[in-house]
Amino acid sequence: MIINDLPFEMLKCLICTIIIEIIISLCIGIRKKKDFINIFLVNVMTNPIVTSVSVYYNIKYGIVERNIALIILEILTIIVEGFIYKKYLKYEKINPYVLSIILNCFSYFLGEIINLF
Repeated sequence: MIINDLPFEMLKCLICTIIIEIIISLCIGIRKKKDFINIFLVNVMTNPIVTSVSVYYNIKYGIVERNIALIILEILTIIVEGFIYKKYLKYEKINPYVLSIILNCFSYFLGEIINLF
């Protein structure tokens, strides 16, 4: 990938993440429109950062360093999103940090599968 592909890659990752996390949220039992908007906005805030740093590390340093950075970024994302979910999400059946872990794991692993094709 070249750096000129970054905007397209970021948009593709964001759209896939939002779709996956909304579907998983529905499966978990989230039903309030406000909660879906919250999940959408949280991903708009965090996903572009993770994607752009990941792509940068892949181009500048290589796949090993990218994977290390990605693990750190995903952990930070789970913490930040969990905090925001705790503060704003009305869904209380699952701990907000556990919800963040579930949503991020699904979106990460399904995203990796999608990227294989």
